[in-house]
Amino acid sequence: MWESYLTGLLVSGGIIIAIGAQNAYVLGLAVRREHHWWSAGLCMSTDLLLITVGMFGVSAVLLAMPEAMAIMRWLGVVFLAWLAAQGLYRAIMGRQGLERAEAEKRSVLGIILTTLAVTVLNPQVYLDTLLLIPSVGAQQESEVAFVAGAGSASMLWFGLLAWCGALLSPWLSTPRAWRLIDGVIALMLAVIALNLALG
Repeated sequence: MWESYLTGLLVSGGIIIAIGAQNAYVLGLAVRREHHWWSAGLCMSTDLLLITVGMFGVSAVLLAMPEAMAIMRWLGVVFLAWLAAQGLYRAIMGRQGLERAEAEKRSVLGIILTTLAVTVLNPQVYLDTLLLIPSVGAQQESEVAFVAGAGSASMLWFGLLAWCGALLSPWLSTPRAWRLIDGVIALMLAVIALNLALG
C-alpha cells in the first residue's frame, strides 16, 4: 500500500512540477497576492478529480472521441495566447508595483473562472491525469493508495507555489521586478500555446 502511495506521489509530482499553464498562472497570482489560495485550491481539486475519474475508466471514453480533444486543443491555444499577450503588454507597459488596490481589481469569481479555463482548456491536463497517471496506477497493488499519493503531490506542489510566491512578493514589488515576472510568465504561456498548436 505504501509503495502504491509513493509511486503515485512521485509519478504525479514529476508530471505536475513540469512548468505548465496552471503553474505559471498560480505563481503569478501568488506573487501579486491576488486570491492565489483560491486558484491553488481549484488546481488541487481538479487534479484529484481528474486522476480519480481517470483511474475508473473515463480515459477509454476520451480516447474514443479524438474530435473533442482537437477542439479543446485549439481553444487552449487561443486562451493561452491571450493570457501570454496580456502578460507581454504588462511587461512592456510596466506596473506600479505591488499595491492592494491592484489586487482588488479582479474578483474571486474572476480568478476562479480564469483558473478553471487555464485548466480545462489545456489538453495536456487530460493526457496527464486521465491517461498517463492512471496507466501507471492500474499496475499498482492499491489503486486507492496510488490516487491518494497522486492527489498529495498536487496539494503539495500547488500549496508550495501559492505559499512561496506570496512569501517572495515583498521582494518582488518594484516595477522592474514586475516587468521581469510578467515577461517570464508571458514567455512560458506563449511557449505552451505554441507547443499545443504544433503538437
